[in-house]
Amino acid sequence: MNAPVLVLKDSLKRESGTKVHHANIQASKAVADIIRTTLGPRSMLKMLLDAAGGIVVTNDGNAILRELDLAHPAAKSMIELSRTQDEEVGDGTTSVIILAGEMLHVAEAFIDKNYHPTVICRAYNKALEDAVAVLDKIALSIDAQDRTTMLGLVKSCIGTKFTGQFGDLIADLAIDATTTVGVEIGNGLRDVDIKNYIKVEKVPGGQLEDSKVLKGVMINKDVVAPGKMKRKIINPRIILLDCPLEYKKGENQTNAELLKEEDWSLLLKMEEEYIEELCMQILRFKPDLVITEKGLSDLACHYLSKHGVSAIRRLRKTDNNRIAKACGAVIVNRPDELQESDVGTGAGLFEVKKIGDEYFAFIVNCKDPKACTVLLRGASKDLLNEVERNLQDAMSVARNIIKNPKLVPGGGATELTVSAALKQKSSSIEGIEKWPYEAAAIAFEAIPRTLAQNCGVNVIRTMTALQGKHANGENAWIGIDGNSGAIADMKERKIWDAYNVKAQTFKTAIEAACMLLRIDDIVSGIKKKQAPGAGQAPTKPKVETEADADSEQILPD
Repeated sequence: MNAPVLVLKDSLKRESGTKVHHANIQASKAVADIIRTTLGPRSMLKMLLDAAGGIVVTNDGNAILRELDLAHPAAKSMIELSRTQDEEVGDGTTSVIILAGEMLHVAEAFIDKNYHPTVICRAYNKALEDAVAVLDKIALSIDAQDRTTMLGLVKSCIGTKFTGQFGDLIADLAIDATTTVGVEIGNGLRDVDIKNYIKVEKVPGGQLEDSKVLKGVMINKDVVAPGKMKRKIINPRIILLDCPLEYKKGENQTNAELLKEEDWSLLLKMEEEYIEELCMQILRFKPDLVITEKGLSDLACHYLSKHGVSAIRRLRKTDNNRIAKACGAVIVNRPDELQESDVGTGAGLFEVKKIGDEYFAFIVNCKDPKACTVLLRGASKDLLNEVERNLQDAMSVARNIIKNPKLVPGGGATELTVSAALKQKSSSIEGIEKWPYEAAAIAFEAIPRTLAQNCGVNVIRTMTALQGKHANGENAWIGIDGNSGAIADMKERKIWDAYNVKAQTFKTAIEAACMLLRIDDIVSGIKKKQAPGAGQAPTKPKVETEADADSEQILPD
């Protein structure tokens, strides 16, 4: 009976109570400290060695934390926050970690004073509701169609990134791409599917200024028979297929037993006729370009090139979907089901160009493309990867504004306004929850404080001046200019943030802090591996003998 209990004791490590709270808070603060220096335009870059031995140079919070391999479960949970933020709104990945770390840091004092975590969480949730209410109050509605405003906003959001030094370039690319693929979803709202319909193609070489948004699609493919097929077609008729233009092969080994020699030539002839029939069904619609996701046999290639049709084979499904969206074609599964309406006529030009060592096919100048490709040029792979990460963030910000056209001040002004409003309100809160509520208000100041630290200005003096300006609520738009560290009006300096990003940052940070505070036990079911040979021989279970029983004291009844 004893053996299983022994095993269980061995493999279940358990920590509990205040000790766990402290461990969780320390782990979260450690994660926040790693990326604290990457907040703001004057932030530091981090150089990371990824698992494959490659180098990543970035100051994107999510990209840094993605590469970390941390053992503590609370630290892993913090990294998850950054990923959620990146998927949801694409920006604010650093802020959310810093804010969550600060929320936990201020809670530590209350844990020491034996406050119950539920009380702290209740106060935090109340603070979150009030913070979002303040956000609604100071938010500014804008016109998403106004390019200048959009440009200013996207620029201020990626000004903190590495590509901020290239001025309007990335912001222009992001706005062009997102306005191209935006689709109306009713009620005057637009939706932008960045993942499926905006492809970022990185081609090393050239200058960053050569990057552009194509009004169409670019793919890393050449035509099947370069000598025989045209590499440039104006106003092409495009047919997209999802089936092979070759004779059907058997699933696995197929044996055909032929008795007469003529049967063999008949079999080959049937194959040829089948392929010819397929090609004729396609050629009935007089296409200029046939693109298939599957294979294309030499014979089919011959028939197509004889009729002056260019062909591209083995294209990715995602690329095929993008071409369909760009030129208005419909992907067809069987050539005999082709209709005139399936032919794409929206493209203005098909051209194959050689960039560097590789050939790229361009289907561009489309009439009303609902998919596009962003062509990025740059000196090195590392630079291009960083530009791509920044571009993704910029496109996400542009998408957020298109979805919900509201702005809040950047440069820590929003957090200071929220902090001042919560401090005022805390005096009207009764009971024990008042103190954690006030602590949450102070925690919001972590963002402007970190910005000031990264600018290299006198943090205490700057923070005192900012708190003074916000305490009487005279101007919600006073914050820190991240470049110079000066206290300025964010409206004049055009330093803005998207409402969606801020609201999501506050919600994610506070909810995560509450979740980590409510953990009072860490139970690990993982057995620690011993080095080979280090373990001692397993002890045999001790069997009691009568002699042992005699030697024990026998208690009186």
